[in-house]
Amino acid sequence: MNTMNHNGYIAGIEFDEEDRIFTGRLLGIDDIVTFHGESVAELETALHEAVAHYLDVCIKTGREPQEPYSGRFALRMSPELHAQTAAKAASVGKSIKMTDVTQSILRTVRSCRNVYSTVSRVLAKCKI
Repeated sequence: MNTMNHNGYIAGIEFDEEDRIFTGRLLGIDDIVTFHGESVAELETALHEAVAHYLDVCIKTGREPQEPYSGRFALRMSPELHAQTAAKAASVGKSIKMTDVTQSILRTVRSCRNVYSTVSRVLAKCKI
């Protein structure tokens, strides 16, 4: 899936072969915000309009717009694995956030589209 960005919002972009149009949907928020265009230029304009409309609707209805991404990355693991990871980090004078495992996950996730398989591969590679 291709993506486009506008005002911090990321949209997933697909091409509908039957209708011969590009379609997009904002990612990372629960609200459904979609748009379309026949060309890249139309699609880009439609994305800008869709984000503006979403923000306007939020203001008019008194709701806070959802932030697309918080900047936090949560990783669920067993309490035993969490304890082992914390102990390993402490043994080298680091916090879990600064371990090689965490940094490896972040580097790999940045370059991969499939987060689940990426995290699984990194954890396996690090023998966790």
